[in-house]
Amino acid sequence: MADQHRYVLTATWTGNRGTGTSGYRDYDRAVSVEVAGKPLLLGSADKPFRGDPERWNPEDLLLAALSQCHLLSYLHACVVRGVVVTDYIDEASATMVTKGNGGAFSEAVLRPRVRVAETAMVEPATAAHDDAHEWCFIANSVNFAVRIEPVVEAG
Repeated sequence: MADQHRYVLTATWTGNRGTGTSGYRDYDRAVSVEVAGKPLLLGSADKPFRGDPERWNPEDLLLAALSQCHLLSYLHACVVRGVVVTDYIDEASATMVTKGNGGAFSEAVLRPRVRVAETAMVEPATAAHDDAHEWCFIANSVNFAVRIEPVVEAG
């Protein structure tokens, strides 16, 4: 039997400049996202879509969710394999292709650089990325390729 987990948030458009959506250039793309007990997240559209480049956009958030999900799944996989991770940083990227008023992501690439405690842990730490990719809820939920290009070092 599968467990179900429910997530609830409130997204509020805060960009009415007084005339609502009377025209494409007449409203701001400002959004606030709230989850009970968590800091307020300020969002917008990406700059090419008339958004505020200082705010998170949905595309940033999707890539952040993929990267963070892999990271957390990876740390668990390393514990299971007896690997001690001492440092992890991911330089992730994603590509989105637009057509007319729509579009889609074509791929995301996660590039985790991992440091482990001992040289003998490098091989199982590298293999743990396969487990993490299999276990990542977000990667399992998207309809585009998510590639993992890890580098694992000891030290």
